[in-house]
Amino acid sequence: MKPPKRILLIDAIINLFLGIILLIFSPKVIELLGIPAVEHYFYPNILGGVLVGIGIALLIECFKASRGVVGLGLGGAVAINLCASVVLGVWLIFGKLQIPLRGQILLWIIVVVVIAVSSVELVVHKKIRNLC
Repeated sequence: MKPPKRILLIDAIINLFLGIILLIFSPKVIELLGIPAVEHYFYPNILGGVLVGIGIALLIECFKASRGVVGLGLGGAVAINLCASVVLGVWLIFGKLQIPLRGQILLWIIVVVVIAVSSVELVVHKKIRNLC
C-alpha cells in the first residue's frame, strides 16, 4: 500500500473509532473515559455520525477503483483534522472543564494524535505535489 493510501487508512480508522464512541455516547462511556458530561446526547451523536461519514469517505478514497468514485483526499482530511484538534485544544486550555485527569489525558492524546496524522498527511501531500 502506497504511503498516501496508508495515511488515509490510518485517518479513516481514527475517525471511525471516534465516531463510533460518539454514537454510543452514554453516561457509562462518559464516566469510563472521564470526559465532559452533556445534558443531551443529540450533538455528540450527530458528530459521531459525521466522523463515521468522514471515515467512510477516507476509506472510499483509499480503496477507490478506477470507477470514478471519489472520497475525501488528503487536503480535506488535513483541514478537518486540524480544525477539530485546534478546537479541542482550545477547549482544554481555556474551557475550564471540570473533568478528571484521565479525561484530560485522553483528550490531549487525541489532540496530539490527530495533529500528528495531519502533519504526516501534509508531508505526504507535499511530496506527491512535488512529484507531479
